[in-house]
Amino acid sequence: MSGEGNAARWELPLAASGWRWLPLTAAVIVADQAAKFWIQQHFFLLERLRLLPVLDIVLAYNPGAAFSFLAGATGWQRWLFVVLALGVSAALLVWLRRLAAATHALPAAGLALIVGGALGNMIDRVRLGHVIDFVDAHWGVHYFPAFNVADSAITIGAALLLLDALREARGARPGVG
Repeated sequence: MSGEGNAARWELPLAASGWRWLPLTAAVIVADQAAKFWIQQHFFLLERLRLLPVLDIVLAYNPGAAFSFLAGATGWQRWLFVVLALGVSAALLVWLRRLAAATHALPAAGLALIVGGALGNMIDRVRLGHVIDFVDAHWGVHYFPAFNVADSAITIGAALLLLDALREARGARPGVG
């Protein structure tokens, strides 16, 4: 029975599937790359502009992953993260294709944001060997790792998936499976 259900989900017309949200993925990639291009054209490496007492713009390069994980590695991590981004994005696109856009807007938007963010950062890794970060939040002398539009999209997308799971657990989407 579950095999028939999965086949039926693949039979959704493309326009009715979660792929309806792919323009959001494209918008994230374009916004991310445009912001990174702009920052590289207007800032020197590690140049800092204070916007608010808790927020700076700074051009930073991150050869690692989130929170500079593996940033000190010898370069092999670049291709590991490229392969991971492609694999995770492919899996999320399959999941997105199986969603009915009309009844699963929240998870579809979340998946579209995550894929856009993953591919935005992957483009940097392939082109440059590192990710460009530029948003630097801090409280006094305590700094959060710098991030970018792609990272923000991934975070918001994950939050939407968690919100959807919470709503589903509470029965906000009865009869949807």
